[in-house]
Amino acid sequence: MATTEGPPVRAPKMTLQTCQVLRAFLEEPSEEMYGLQIGEKVELESGTIHPILARLERVGWVESRWEDADPREQKRPRRRYYRLSSAGAVQAPKEIARIISRRGALSYVLRPDLNGGAST
Repeated sequence: MATTEGPPVRAPKMTLQTCQVLRAFLEEPSEEMYGLQIGEKVELESGTIHPILARLERVGWVESRWEDADPREQKRPRRRYYRLSSAGAVQAPKEIARIISRRGALSYVLRPDLNGGAST
């Protein structure tokens, strides 16, 4: 896995979409997922997901690696797999809780399925 050296300097920009991506990782903290898979899970487009993943990787909350399989054999583009780093696993829940306490129940209303509630 490629990692960012040193401890994160600060938290990434914490938008609702960033919280959604982090919650997806927190469901299975050791699981690797590729960008399209994450996008489908949180119902966001690639153009939204990839900048979030890049920010999370820059601050050391997410690690990534390119898949080993030959994409020509798979007849699809090569995938980059992402997973929560140990720093992200510690910091993400704290930051999400801080955002929820500041913004109230907004994130629960918009995405209850990512908070353990019933999906609408």
